[in-house]
Amino acid sequence: MSKLPAEEFPQKAFGLAAKDSSGHLTPFKFSRRETGDEDVTFKVMFCGICHSDLSNIKNEWGYSAYPMVPGHELVGIVTEVGQKVSKFKVADRVGVGCLVGACHSCDNCSRDLENHCPSQIFTYNGSYYDGSKTYGGYSDIMVANERYVVRIPDSIPLDACAPLLCAGITVYSPMKHFRLNEPGTRLGVVGLGGLGHVAVKFAKAFGVKVTVISTSPDKEKEAIEHLGADSFVVSRNQDQLMAAMGTLDGILDTVSAPHSLSPLLGLLKSDGKLIMLGLPDKPFEVPCFDLLFGRKTVAGSSIGGLKETQEMLDFAAKHNITADIEVVPMDYVNTAMERLGKGDVRYRFVIDVANTLSKIA
Repeated sequence: MSKLPAEEFPQKAFGLAAKDSSGHLTPFKFSRRETGDEDVTFKVMFCGICHSDLSNIKNEWGYSAYPMVPGHELVGIVTEVGQKVSKFKVADRVGVGCLVGACHSCDNCSRDLENHCPSQIFTYNGSYYDGSKTYGGYSDIMVANERYVVRIPDSIPLDACAPLLCAGITVYSPMKHFRLNEPGTRLGVVGLGGLGHVAVKFAKAFGVKVTVISTSPDKEKEAIEHLGADSFVVSRNQDQLMAAMGTLDGILDTVSAPHSLSPLLGLLKSDGKLIMLGLPDKPFEVPCFDLLFGRKTVAGSSIGGLKETQEMLDFAAKHNITADIEVVPMDYVNTAMERLGKGDVRYRFVIDVANTLSKIA
């Protein structure tokens, strides 16, 4: 194996973990596996904080297992590679997103759709096939099979790139799959948060006409002047909704709070598509009349496969797309979680793991 000096490659790992559904994160010592023949080990430099991290540490979806080290937007520098690793070498800039494993034998895996594999293994709050737990990126080191490691282009800052490993691919994949990336397409983006602001950036890079749909009129200036959206609709303003009816080819709905779908379906042209990306804790009511008249579609999408994730990063590098972030130290993470729960972030928190881990030791 190729590795850095032993003192720079700790066999034990250290980070922050939730011990129960209070969601409070405290220092946690654990072990990563030894670097296998097909594994890449890297020092975690930064890790994004995703809203699903907050949901998981608080067991809002009912399947959390503790202790839990969150984080599925981790980026860093390779410290060791296995003997059979061909794509990476020591000192490469790399990242790991939401997945660290899949069956590699099903139809989805054969089509580079590991994200839809029935046996997918999540980066944290999951289990490997041998029963050992997966721990995420709020920690100092990561070990992953090279298939689940992506290369971070040199032109993208590591910190601002980290959220793209979840938020970026979550919006990029449905744009490509549902052909909402074709120049001149009129796309609505519901919610101007962690997902929504990145969606606007990717859509504009594709040459798409973007309408941001938000409950907050205060975000109009930000959407248009900073992010480059073409128009803005306040979803609580009936006059604005009426004026925009039937104007959109598709909508990416990034909101995780319960809300009505009927006004959004009204904004779609015939054959328009409403793509759900958020995860509300209550089921939606789907108004059938709004679907039938206009032959409209409601669909969902979840991240993307590893091949598409690398494609997304390369596209982001070409078009200078990064997330708008607030970098925080490890000892601020619990406060960041409280702020995230209140929507008090513009637009993603990113933890400076490498430079601040010692503060919690």
